[in-house]
Amino acid sequence: MKLVHFTEVEIENVEMDGAKDAKIRWLISEKDGAPNFATRLFEIEPGGFTPYHSHSWEHENFILEGEGVLTTEKGELPFRKGDVIYVDPQMKHNYKNTGKEVLRFLCIVPLSKPKEEKKKKVNPFAAGTANNC
Repeated sequence: MKLVHFTEVEIENVEMDGAKDAKIRWLISEKDGAPNFATRLFEIEPGGFTPYHSHSWEHENFILEGEGVLTTEKGELPFRKGDVIYVDPQMKHNYKNTGKEVLRFLCIVPLSKPKEEKKKKVNPFAAGTANNC
């Protein structure tokens, strides 16, 4: 169990290439004994952004303060305080603060990377059902 004020959790710079004025707090993670998910708090200064990237897991976000745009292959999607965002696995994305105040949002991600689903090798001429094509 863990119960602390978020300001007691260390804030770190987002060190990935392509990030500008973005910080992260790992509010709950494996080091706290969480077995399945990590809850992170991002803080992005006005004009700042996270890197444009993709990966095999989804993001679930809740916008706490500020406004910005989620950039994806579909373009820029504006968001603001109170909005929720779901980013699909493999979707290229980044978050940009377009407002005048610090953008703060929660980002929940799985702790383990999803396993790639392997298709069974099935001989279509053998007896049986080939339903995983």
